[in-house]
Amino acid sequence: MLMCGPLPAMAQDSSQTSEAARKVVTRVTPQYPSLARSMNLRGTVKMVVQVEPDGLPKSIQVRGGNPVLVQAAEKALHEWKWEPATHATSEAVDLRFDPR
Repeated sequence: MLMCGPLPAMAQDSSQTSEAARKVVTRVTPQYPSLARSMNLRGTVKMVVQVEPDGLPKSIQVRGGNPVLVQAAEKALHEWKWEPATHATSEAVDLRFDPR
């Protein structure tokens, strides 16, 4: 099971930038990989997403996380959408995976 919520919560994702965080308007929950589930694997994937002014992700840089979980996290983030802005921003996102 993957749980998403604000970073201060126990199981979380967080979207922040060095300026003011852009609000996520469409959030897709990653599919928990069956290999990770069979291994009872848990962990956090840390990424930085370059978000275009229209709110769509342009690119994703993985900053850390188990490779078994990274692909699921990246796939989901490509479907996220942020609120529009006047310029592109960098958004830090942490997705925590927990098999419970």
